[in-house]
Amino acid sequence: MTSQDQNSGFRSDDNGQSSFLGKLLTIDSKLGNQDVEGLKFLCRDCISHRQLEKSSSASDIFDHLLEEELLSEEDPFFLAELLYIIKQKSLLRYLNQSKEQVESLLPTRGRVSLFRNLLYELSESIGSENLKDMIFLLRESIPKIQMTSLGFLAYLEKQGLIDEDNLRLLEDLCRRVVPNLMRKIEKYKREKASQVVTPPVDREPESLHQRKEEPFSRSDIEELLEALPALPASVYRMDRKHRGHCVVVNNHKFTSMSDRPGTDKDAEHLRHVFEWLGFSVRVYDNVTKGHLDNVLQEYKCHPGHSDGDCFVFCVLTHGKFGAVYSSDGTLVPIQEIMSHFTAQQCPGLAHKPKLFFIQACQGEEIQPPVFIEADAVNPERVPPSLQDSIPDEADFLLGLATVPGYVSFRHVEKGSWYIQSLCNHLKSLVPRNEDILSILTAVNNDVSQQADREGTKKQMPQPAFTLRKKLVFPVPQEKL
Repeated sequence: MTSQDQNSGFRSDDNGQSSFLGKLLTIDSKLGNQDVEGLKFLCRDCISHRQLEKSSSASDIFDHLLEEELLSEEDPFFLAELLYIIKQKSLLRYLNQSKEQVESLLPTRGRVSLFRNLLYELSESIGSENLKDMIFLLRESIPKIQMTSLGFLAYLEKQGLIDEDNLRLLEDLCRRVVPNLMRKIEKYKREKASQVVTPPVDREPESLHQRKEEPFSRSDIEELLEALPALPASVYRMDRKHRGHCVVVNNHKFTSMSDRPGTDKDAEHLRHVFEWLGFSVRVYDNVTKGHLDNVLQEYKCHPGHSDGDCFVFCVLTHGKFGAVYSSDGTLVPIQEIMSHFTAQQCPGLAHKPKLFFIQACQGEEIQPPVFIEADAVNPERVPPSLQDSIPDEADFLLGLATVPGYVSFRHVEKGSWYIQSLCNHLKSLVPRNEDILSILTAVNNDVSQQADREGTKKQMPQPAFTLRKKLVFPVPQEKL
């Protein structure tokens, strides 16, 4: 958009305001696409992501800032700060500001966080070849779309792979690809640490300060912070007020399908083990689609999540191709169940591990033992990728009893192969401080070796996950 465009979202009530809006349009006309991308990124903490995605020009962003009362003719400093950061200092004159004035006010009036400033600075130093190398290193986690360096960092943040307190992944990428950027990250850490340990306080009379001797200098504090043993950033926190909630949907009887004898054994075993791990467990039997919706809504909005470490949701039922059946025969996509617990839908679980265990068939094929060769899996119908069931964000784990396209097996008295193995390995490996992925690997190995009496029916579980860290349950004090 240029200053000649008539389709502006700006509104004016008087000539003074009109003059100010005219200056904003002039600024807009002098900014390019890269500048607009930078403005959108720097405003992520004060303008909703949906509004930013719809913004195609600088004037769109200015309009949002005006609506949020973050920009006005009387106080244009936030825009001045943004222009200063994106190195468009020559445009400050349209706001009656100078580079020196902005620099002097930034320590007290700056709105852009240290973290966002860091990411923007890093993006300017990541060249196209560096960016290709970083994307290559994360090729399993990054969508195959064209990205700028700023878009790449924004994606890592959106997925929860980095945040202001967790730069482990970013540090690893910089060390491998652009080692000189580590200086910027270390500078950020020092500045953030000084903000934490020396918060602003009300001024007292100077004479009082003269009588007090500071116990630690700034350098003392920095050395102390470096010397403190920190919990590895690669392990999820497990020290909040309670472990979390565990929901078990146990469908035994159906209105139009066969019963599932043995499932109550699974439900009881799950309750026993997860209560032992410290969870508050609720078992819901023979759940209709309407009842399932109510349960999902209840736990999506549960106030207890904010003080919990983790969330577990188990479904024991019939299933088919990436979906599970309610007791009244409705096929519910697994993705629909999991989508209730994304960071946007359930803020109390943001950045916390969310585990989903599904004991249900995922097709009609039977896995043969290794001495029978099979070149195709249900050739008439290609099963969907398990990864498609997981929300496109971090901290989810989905454990399926079997790979898509195949059946899973359940003993009518002892329970299912998968759930019984999961519970047994949780009981034996949690006390050894094994993480959840190592435990599920052991479950895969165990279940894959089981077979029916004739040796013709086998099963292989499959996990998919977007976990960012290791999940290690604290060892319970009581023994099972």
